[in-house]
Amino acid sequence: MAKSEQSLIRPRTTTVDALTIRFAESGTGSQDAILLSPWPESVYAFDQVWARLGRDTHLLAIDPPGFGRSERSEALLSPRAMGDFIVRIADTFELEQPHLVGPDIGTSSSLFAASSRPGRFSSLVVGSGGAAVPLNLTGVLKDWVEAADLEPYRQMDGRDIVDIALSTIEGYRPPDNIRDDYRTSYAGDGFVESMRYARAYPEQLPILGDLLSGIQTPVRVVQGDHDQVVPAANAEYLHERLPHSQVDYLDAGHFCWEEKPAEYAELVADWWERHRRSV
Repeated sequence: MAKSEQSLIRPRTTTVDALTIRFAESGTGSQDAILLSPWPESVYAFDQVWARLGRDTHLLAIDPPGFGRSERSEALLSPRAMGDFIVRIADTFELEQPHLVGPDIGTSSSLFAASSRPGRFSSLVVGSGGAAVPLNLTGVLKDWVEAADLEPYRQMDGRDIVDIALSTIEGYRPPDNIRDDYRTSYAGDGFVESMRYARAYPEQLPILGDLLSGIQTPVRVVQGDHDQVVPAANAEYLHERLPHSQVDYLDAGHFCWEEKPAEYAELVADWWERHRRSV
């Protein structure tokens, strides 16, 4: 269901730890939420759910460093380091116990953030991201993580790789201005450099696995039931180990936040309502 070229998302930039970070902010209410853009997209990935989620919540969407239009830092291109940076985002914007939404690559970094700072976040919504140990990925994502040599990818313009990824979105084509934003975000070597994050999975997901049982933050895992690159076993892996979790499957592929936006938004909003911060 294509939308018009007009989006409610209005990106801006700020500086966090000497890095230029792109963000979008909107909505009001008694609770806050941080939304982490998925890969290889940007804050515009939340275009279809923005109005619903901002109905009674202050929203802060972030392009994590090295993703979207935010400045890259090689030191942050791993789940654990990015988890620490998410905490810095919450501190910088002075958000007290915000909810955290981290689809795709945000799954692992959000869980690292919740583990390192117990009680810092009111709730998490994750999913569609690598989590299982042993590694359980398929398709191009498996290829990207396991490639012995990145030189073939360096020979490609990142925009072309993004086109390949976006071609798997089912039943929805992002408007041209949003699609162009995704492509421009990873132009040149932007995509191959961002691959460093997922290529850290073999080393860091076992570390995360050992931490899951200690995470007390409520976690909702939202997963497309026929995800082409992150099998549902990753969602089950998290559900079996997280003390306070729920798994919900949508009739969707990998990009479930865009393929089933109404259902995705209602699951997120319901989770926020269940786990409102006590004032």
